Amino acid sequence: MSKKTIIRNAILVNEGIKVKGNVLIDNGIIAKIYLNDVPQEILNECEIIDATGKYLLPGIIDDQVHFREPGLTHKAEIYTEAKAAVAGGVTSFMEMPNTNPQTTTQKLLEEKYQLGAEKSLANYSFYIGATNDNIEELLKTDPAQVCGIKIFMGSSTGNMLVDNPNTLEQIFKHAKLLIAVHCEDEETIKSNLASYIKQYGDDIPVAFHPIIRSEEACYKSSSMAVKLAIKHNTRLHVLHLSTANEIGLFEGATSRKKRITGEVCVHHLWFDDSDYAKLGNRIKWNPAIKTENDKEKLLEALLDDTLDVIATDHAPHTWEEKNNPYTKAPSGGPLVQHSLNVMLELCNQDKISLEKIVTKMCHHPAEIFQVHKRGYIREGYYADLILLDKKQQWTVTPENSYYKCKWSPFDGYTFTGKVTHTFVNGHLVYNEGIFNESQKGMRLKFDR
Repeated sequence: MSKKTIIRNAILVNEGIKVKGNVLIDNGIIAKIYLNDVPQEILNECEIIDATGKYLLPGIIDDQVHFREPGLTHKAEIYTEAKAAVAGGVTSFMEMPNTNPQTTTQKLLEEKYQLGAEKSLANYSFYIGATNDNIEELLKTDPAQVCGIKIFMGSSTGNMLVDNPNTLEQIFKHAKLLIAVHCEDEETIKSNLASYIKQYGDDIPVAFHPIIRSEEACYKSSSMAVKLAIKHNTRLHVLHLSTANEIGLFEGATSRKKRITGEVCVHHLWFDDSDYAKLGNRIKWNPAIKTENDKEKLLEALLDDTLDVIATDHAPHTWEEKNNPYTKAPSGGPLVQHSLNVMLELCNQDKISLEKIVTKMCHHPAEIFQVHKRGYIREGYYADLILLDKKQQWTVTPENSYYKCKWSPFDGYTFTGKVTHTFVNGHLVYNEGIFNESQKGMRLKFDR
């Protein structure tokens, strides 16, 4: 950067506290944090952003998104979804391998990194995907360059299902980096689905989705993953937990000391099975949104640090696809632009503090994945930062959503709180609805 930037008079939310301060950005890095007055000679050198009354947060790190590129770009693409991400305060993402072709070799993985370098306004990393027969490719992965290995221990994405017991043993035994798992038991789901198809055909009421993709299916798979991780001392991260029953598989501790960690997604904290009647397939996700009790217990487990991360599982589909009958309507929906807003609503309801939101969306993903110099407001760290106006109200519409699919499960909802500025590596990429696309994000590095 040719000129330094200083963010003045913000309320910094960082490492469990709120404090008024000023942050100097120089060459993409947080150069200095001033808790008192800034020297005039420093101000004279800087572009000044007045953040009076606003909150300054570290950029969100979303450890689970599906941006659909390559091969599924009628639904989404890296450019559009990363643009939506930065508008919502997400400055770094980790993207899943179930694209077309699936990211299951080192060659395909590096091709996807090239796409990220060319297109992404946010920082990026990409998982390598496991199959029943690609363990040699998995073991070639450089832990310092790639966020993790993704295993689908469930039927969510077709032929990426890994269900060979020997394969699972070998991956858990030999993996050199974090394993992230989608946990639903295939046989349980198949049996449940067959009985409902027999009764309803393709047009199964979506309210039965959490019964078909049941608590039993989730627990059977996630308990197997945890058992394997304990046996082999594997670094395991269990994605998008959806049931109260699964919470007992995890222990409370600081995230950096855990070998087994758990993630909750915003839709499992916001919706419950009473919402299917109104929203239908718009909230059809895998794992399914379940009961109000599950929703409440998952939040409690985040608050007491039994569970560690809040993410999105952002997984867009076209409106036409979502309006198919149940068996043909894909699971997943767009969330990455609105995840912080969902959590702010819960904050406004006194269900979670802003400090805890920052811990679960910024600090803990950085710690769990050992992301290099991101996730905190610290001198010497990359200047991934967001300014938040907690009082500003706005209503979600297709026109102000940047997803390629142009719909959201929150369409028509009025949120209180809005991201006004997003910095990625010190570059002000988003400013009050205006994007500066002159710089792209960076490939994430990992201290492993």
